[in-house]
Amino acid sequence: MTILRPVRIVGLTIAILAPMLAEPARAQGSAVYLATYVDVLPNAVVSGEALLERYRDASRKLGGNRRFDVLHEIARPDRFAILEVWQDKAALDGHDKAASTLRFRDELKEFQSAPYDERVGSGTYVEPLESESRADTIYVLTHVDVTPDHLDDCLALLKTMSVDTSKDHGNIGYEVLQQAALPNHFTVVEEWTSRKALDSHVMAAHTRAFRQRLAPMAGALYDQRFYKELS
Repeated sequence: MTILRPVRIVGLTIAILAPMLAEPARAQGSAVYLATYVDVLPNAVVSGEALLERYRDASRKLGGNRRFDVLHEIARPDRFAILEVWQDKAALDGHDKAASTLRFRDELKEFQSAPYDERVGSGTYVEPLESESRADTIYVLTHVDVTPDHLDDCLALLKTMSVDTSKDHGNIGYEVLQQAALPNHFTVVEEWTSRKALDSHVMAAHTRAFRQRLAPMAGALYDQRFYKELS
């Protein structure tokens, strides 16, 4: 997975550089999307959970927040992910300066095993936003990195995949987030009602065809991780 410095690149334009291929119903205006990966020390998982819960609860109360979910990786309990959506850049800037955010970043230094990895971008193919807990939901976060010359091909492929996946039994959501600083890098966010539904999707013909067509475009390893929402 490409590691970015933990600095918000919000001064850059968030608009998608390639032609918009999404249906008008999926457009999210000026909303800003973030996917952040947090690694804590193996002996500090409980403390890390408590800190992230407080951070989540405080952030959801801030103006302009449309989503703030904290996910706990299933295979590696010392790793977490944060999914954020802010109404616009001004709302994100307000969150950056909030006392709860500054306190979180300061307290995290005691527990983190590596600097947090934050990716700022826009929603390319996304559904209407909701922030609610669903019991037993499995989240899949995948980093898709293609070479720049394959950007348009990848966008088209991800669009088709978003349509096909939304029809799969047990799918709750399929969102494609495009990084602002590196537009050929994407975070794909999937939500599934159960592991059985996810396994059926993995075995589906359209999923296998997607992976086969994506492989020649890849600029880095196809990094896929599985999570449950932090309660």
